[in-house]
Amino acid sequence: MRRYALLTLLILSLSSASGCLGADDTSGEELEKPVEVPQWAIGEWWLYTFSTPDFTDDTARLVVSEDDAESGSAYMLAISSQREARRHAVLNHNPFLGRITHDNLSAYENGVPQPVFEFPLVIGKMWNFSLFGADWNATVMHIEELQNHDITTRMVHMIASGPQGAQLDYSWDERAQFLDSFTWKDSEGVVQLEMRLADHGFNHTGEVFFMRGTDMFSRTYTSDGAAPETEFRDTWLDSGHPRGDDFDHLVYWIDVDVGSSATSKGSLTLRDHTSGSPLVRGWGSGASEHGQMGVIPSTSGEYTLTVMLTGQADLRFIIAGGIEQSWTL
Repeated sequence: MRRYALLTLLILSLSSASGCLGADDTSGEELEKPVEVPQWAIGEWWLYTFSTPDFTDDTARLVVSEDDAESGSAYMLAISSQREARRHAVLNHNPFLGRITHDNLSAYENGVPQPVFEFPLVIGKMWNFSLFGADWNATVMHIEELQNHDITTRMVHMIASGPQGAQLDYSWDERAQFLDSFTWKDSEGVVQLEMRLADHGFNHTGEVFFMRGTDMFSRTYTSDGAAPETEFRDTWLDSGHPRGDDFDHLVYWIDVDVGSSATSKGSLTLRDHTSGSPLVRGWGSGASEHGQMGVIPSTSGEYTLTVMLTGQADLRFIIAGGIEQSWTL
């Protein structure tokens, strides 16, 4: 009897070990399965926190507003904040606003879809794309399975190397069907954009926005106090969108710092071709403004910017033309 008892115990032990091995194998096979491109639905949304050096952290929803853009080959991703839509137009900091292709979820830059992802995603896969005006070489580094309460998802971690050590570090959440995180560091290791997923859902209701922007002018002006007063003057043309449409608005962005000496000051005047002045600003000693954004009319003509700086002062001015769209879901 003792011999049979020992034999039975041995069989049970082997069966248990075999079951454990089988579970591990299943988990390994799951991680090796390709992550396929999802299909999005109108009203599907992702809530992200955005961080850049140009403005404080902000949170907004990206929402699928169309599923038949580009002759039925792309989605349209809009955003729940009109201000964020305009900020994107002038700073171009969020590559995932606007058209996103059905076949690969490629984001458009300068009218060309760029494969930030390359589906199906598998460990070790390599490809390249252009984004933020630079070329990137991307690799799927690893895939991990995560469990939160009763929800299991696979997370795909990717790294893209850019010029002079710049890097994109981003992760795909299979359950959310989009990015879990996205971090862009420049060649000096400074974070230029960080996105973090906070929530995800379906059937968004309300108004959402997108502004298709075209860069027009950008310059930084500096006065070191060597001259009593320094005048800068620049001129450019507003000829409308490259596709031939007039802009709905011009969106401007201003950063300014004026020294604390009593004589330091600054001013900015923007005139259009009719000699009107749609934008006039002035700053006194010790003034500081960062991320001041607004819109002015687009007159499809010539603009002249005059900047006057006295003493120690720095001023950055950016302006872009924008065609604004909105949807009510």
